[in-house]
Amino acid sequence: MQWTISDQPTLHNIKMQSPMPVTRLISCTLLCLLSSLSSVSALAQALPDTVQAALKRAQVPTDAVALLVMDTDARTAPRLSHRANQAMNPASVMKLVTTFAALDLLGPAYTWRTPVWVNGPVVNGVLQGSVFIQGQGDPKLVLEKLWLLLRRLQGLGIHTIAGDIVLDSSAFEVLATDPAEFDGEPLRPYNASADALLINFKSVVMTFAPDRLANIARVQFDPPLWGVRLQTSVPLSVAKPGVTETCSDYRGNLKADFSDPTRIRFNGSYAASCGEKVWPIAYADPGSYNTRVIEGLWRSMGGLLTGTVRTGSAPQEPATFEITSPPLAEVIRDVNKFSNNVMAQQMFLTLGLPAPATTESAREAVRQWWLHRISASDVPNLDNGSGLSRHNRISAQQLGQLLQIAYASPSMPELMSSLPLVGVDGTLKRSQASNASAHLKTGSLREVNALAGFVHAASGRRYVLVAIVNHPNAGAARPALDALVDWAVRDNQGQ
Repeated sequence: MQWTISDQPTLHNIKMQSPMPVTRLISCTLLCLLSSLSSVSALAQALPDTVQAALKRAQVPTDAVALLVMDTDARTAPRLSHRANQAMNPASVMKLVTTFAALDLLGPAYTWRTPVWVNGPVVNGVLQGSVFIQGQGDPKLVLEKLWLLLRRLQGLGIHTIAGDIVLDSSAFEVLATDPAEFDGEPLRPYNASADALLINFKSVVMTFAPDRLANIARVQFDPPLWGVRLQTSVPLSVAKPGVTETCSDYRGNLKADFSDPTRIRFNGSYAASCGEKVWPIAYADPGSYNTRVIEGLWRSMGGLLTGTVRTGSAPQEPATFEITSPPLAEVIRDVNKFSNNVMAQQMFLTLGLPAPATTESAREAVRQWWLHRISASDVPNLDNGSGLSRHNRISAQQLGQLLQIAYASPSMPELMSSLPLVGVDGTLKRSQASNASAHLKTGSLREVNALAGFVHAASGRRYVLVAIVNHPNAGAARPALDALVDWAVRDNQGQ
């Protein structure tokens, strides 16, 4: 039961409406109200037995958990509500706020554009001037798209650029950060920072393929990095007599050295039994990544460059051509199904445009959207839009309200299809809950484990489910979250 100001009886009304002594009537009213609230609380906070048992095995107390299961129809009471109003860190479940806000504000067909200017005449294959490339926040400017951009230049008859290639990233104003600041893992691709001209997630993909005849593993690097010495082979490891060769820790056995941004080398070996392996890393010097990649790829395509690749400002005149991203509805599938942090940050900053977009302008845009679309009084604490933060705070009730509104919105199919399907794909491919029973966003950090999304119950009904665990043993609580999904699927009001 929830009172509003207009619902509360006033002392004046009590006197006028009843001859009963005021103090006695107030006492009776309060006792009845408390009794009613107590009954509702006891009903709403009774956790399913399977969930309680799993939490006990994980050594996670119930006061470290927030759970909410309710109908997608906001007019019905929740099936389960446990600490639902407690603000907690949701980890990557916060991407639900970013992606639904983007769908709502930008529209599912929104695309990011990367304009290109060719400044000068082309004479006998030589551009007598410079090329300008302006980033406008495309979250998926991957290597293939960059190749197509440079191929368009060649299609204009350009073989040699006599001037420079100038890169403009001024659409986003992002403060320089230490990629090791969050968790001490600067080379993890998820720690890459946002950039208006984000190329290939600022990552290097290394592919190892054993060649038994040559007794080496060949190493391929994508994209090519201009000015970086790359070790293109690694010796195969020699198995000890009578010992079966395994591939338990191929990365550790390679003894990779990424300390020098101008050189990537390996001091170990590679087991042939590993077969082909792909290892993505964030480049050690992200500030020089774009210039190295663009020059490296241009030259690998047979192009020549007389000047340099440098930062600068794009012309104000109309662009020569532009390339576009996939539509937003497709981009959010990568963000939510695979919990791509840097793509989420790109989307978040886009909401802070016009340029220069900052974290603060993006936060304010989402805040205003929340106040007008979700709740006029209850705004979550949103940090960078990706959930990769220790400062995010949102309650299960707030997430549940967002999901109910999203379910009733025209963008519901796009949002739901972007979420991992339990036991089928994305970050829930290995879930032990009932297969294909729910579309749920996952979230995990040290001491955080979370799920939120839509459950498809056996009865055919649809439920909103939110579960957040903030505890040192949160990582062990995944079976409890799976048990909650199974309980919701059974569509059973009992335990």
